[in-house]
Amino acid sequence: METMTRGMLAKRTGVSMATLRYYEDSGILPAPRRSSNGYRVYTEDYLVKIKFIKDAQLLGYSLKEIQETLQLLSQEDMESETLKSLVSDRIADIQKHIDHLEQMQIHLARLLKTPEDDIHNYIQSFRVTKKEP
Repeated sequence: METMTRGMLAKRTGVSMATLRYYEDSGILPAPRRSSNGYRVYTEDYLVKIKFIKDAQLLGYSLKEIQETLQLLSQEDMESETLKSLVSDRIADIQKHIDHLEQMQIHLARLLKTPEDDIHNYIQSFRVTKKEP
């Protein structure tokens, strides 16, 4: 099995060394084994894990969610149905977010139809007027 240093792993994945260190320190990635001289030694499975992290981030997952999912995936008794359930839950969350955004869009479109006088009065209500002595 091929091994690599943190720098090599960073180069192969396009992730900075500082980010790799952060992933390890925060428990997103497991700490790698160390060589006899104390250097971290990464195996090819780290390439898969980092690709998963990058892909999950593109899909909108938070690092906390990614960490939890990686922990689940590393369990011996992880079933494909569990993974499918996680994905289905994410799809439902995305749909809720889409519904919320659509409601915001409708509300903002209504605001654009507000008469100019009402908009002017609204803006004026935010301005501080000086009181005469």
